Amino acid sequence: MTGTDPGELAEKERNHGLARSLFRVSLPRWRGGRYSLSKLFFNFYLLAMGSFVAIAFTADFVISTAQRGITDDYARRFMRGTITLIEDELARQPRSTWPHKIKQIDDKFSYRLGIVERITLDRTLTPYQVDKLDAGDIAIDHDGDIMYHRLGTSSQVLVVGPLASNRNPELKDRLPLELRLRLLTWSLTGLIFGIALWFWVRPVWRDLESLRQTARDLGDGDFEARSPPARSQLFSSLSETMNSMAERVQQLLATHRELSCGISHELRTPIARMRFALEMLAETDELAERQRLWAMMEDDLDELDHLIDTSLTYARFEREAPEPHFSSVRFAEWLTQEVDSVRLLGRKLSVTVDTGKLPENLNVDLDRKAMPYALRNLLRNAFKYASQQIRVSAEMIDDRILIHVDDDGIGIPPAEREHIFSAFTRLDRSRDRATGGYGLGLAIARRVLELHGGSATADAAPLGGARFTLCWKAHQ
Repeated sequence: MTGTDPGELAEKERNHGLARSLFRVSLPRWRGGRYSLSKLFFNFYLLAMGSFVAIAFTADFVISTAQRGITDDYARRFMRGTITLIEDELARQPRSTWPHKIKQIDDKFSYRLGIVERITLDRTLTPYQVDKLDAGDIAIDHDGDIMYHRLGTSSQVLVVGPLASNRNPELKDRLPLELRLRLLTWSLTGLIFGIALWFWVRPVWRDLESLRQTARDLGDGDFEARSPPARSQLFSSLSETMNSMAERVQQLLATHRELSCGISHELRTPIARMRFALEMLAETDELAERQRLWAMMEDDLDELDHLIDTSLTYARFEREAPEPHFSSVRFAEWLTQEVDSVRLLGRKLSVTVDTGKLPENLNVDLDRKAMPYALRNLLRNAFKYASQQIRVSAEMIDDRILIHVDDDGIGIPPAEREHIFSAFTRLDRSRDRATGGYGLGLAIARRVLELHGGSATADAAPLGGARFTLCWKAHQ
């Protein structure tokens, strides 16, 4: 491909490889959307419905067990009168005629009646039921369908039931009818639950598909891809997080590309000058000329060192904003000391500090490590372009602190005042060795102010040149 830098192609490939490694980790390989959706639905349906049925049957068993005693007591009270009447009728007859008499009475009832010997019930009834039987009470079997009552002090026992006998078709069909009703109820419940679950799972699946497609696009190098708004609340935060991550990765890759291109461009000039100086050094024997060339190379080495340090600082701010550590300072004294620390760099320039508009003994919270970096970068920028004087002033408007750095240079055109805060951006008139730089100082100053919740701006200065302003909310 003609006209394409091989280094740029390699850089793009590395960026794409980084993105693929970021977005393809732990991504499930779902295939066949409809089949997978059905599988997800049925798995979830069986799990949820099975759990629901198990809980329902467990609750029904617990409730039935708890109510068994209440039901048995109610049945005793209900049948006590009938059993007493049968017992009184038998008491009027000789004991030898009881079996014949009970058959006559049995024909008049819808359930069976019978007489058995007491000793035959020891294996049929529990010890608790036997005790109730011997005490003259009514004993009910475990199923609650047969009742036993001892006839006086005799060894014979009246047996009433089973209550659901062949003589009573309504009672006989009661259990199958109840079973059919339960099956119908559970079928309707399962159907309604399945329909509701389908309408819940479908948007969830669509959100999963959207997230998967977005991750695949990002992994393939399409850094503009974003996940659409989630249809379900379950994935809304995940969708926002993925989009935020995509924007962050895109920003990091852009910063990486910007730094790589910018630094490679900036390195060419001092390296070329050093190579030229070395060639000249080898061809001259004059001491003065050799010293001049050595001084030039030392300046170039200092420039390279400053470029690396500034680039690392900018990369650190771009990679992740450091946590600011605020501390209270006496603001007027702090500002004066910071200007004095770099005043010598201004050489013959007149540098003044005006804090007269500040409240007396004003204390302000700021990051004492980051904020000086921003202020010094503005001062270094002013040193490059000022003709005779630089004025640093501060004022407080409402609850915001403003620091102005004014110079009497040629100023900045209005159309370029915002653009100069971008990294590696310099105006055409600055591209010479005297007023050079790398276009990173102002970008770093803005990042520092963003850490403080403020801003860095450029405007026209009252002195006729450029005014740079740092503004942030004061926490006194």
